[in-house]
Amino acid sequence: MMNQFGFEKKLNELVEKSEGLPSPQKAKILILARKSRQLQNELADKIQALQNSLDYLRLGVKYLVFDLEATRRENKALRKRLEESQQE
Repeated sequence: MMNQFGFEKKLNELVEKSEGLPSPQKAKILILARKSRQLQNELADKIQALQNSLDYLRLGVKYLVFDLEATRRENKALRKRLEESQQE
């Protein structure tokens, strides 16, 4: 997978190579290059948002696991106390 820097480098090379083309073709390539850059930036933003969401989800799961373990410990302790009180 190409990173952001590699994409920009290849896109700039394409734009440089389009310098010798006739104006209509050059204009089309420049429009496509601009659109590609915009879409690449939007994709990078969406990937970053997804990464942030995953990080938040991981943190939420860690809190849920911690809470579950604490609840299990409390449940076990209460059952033990209940058993002890029933034996008396």
